[in-house]
Amino acid sequence: MAKTSSVEKNNRRAKMAKQFAGKRSALKEIIMDRELTIEERFTAQLKLAAMPRNSAKIRVRNRCELSGRPRGFYRKFKLSRIALRELGNFGQIPGLVKSSW
Repeated sequence: MAKTSSVEKNNRRAKMAKQFAGKRSALKEIIMDRELTIEERFTAQLKLAAMPRNSAKIRVRNRCELSGRPRGFYRKFKLSRIALRELGNFGQIPGLVKSSW
């Protein structure tokens, strides 16, 4: 089980990234627009740099929904490999069958 503080910090980052997503994308559009003057693009770049770091989507870490484990994460199930195996063995994930050959 991951530390509760780590999980909560990640949840705050996800919330902030969602909150600032529109503003960040608008500023990035201005920065990438070659039709605008260099001064307008530079001011947009400064505004983007002034925003909180945790508002960037890249800073959100994928974590297991059950345990909060950050590694061995399966996106399709939103679970870590360990939690996926446990639930799969008990037959609690529809369509997941333990392989044997």
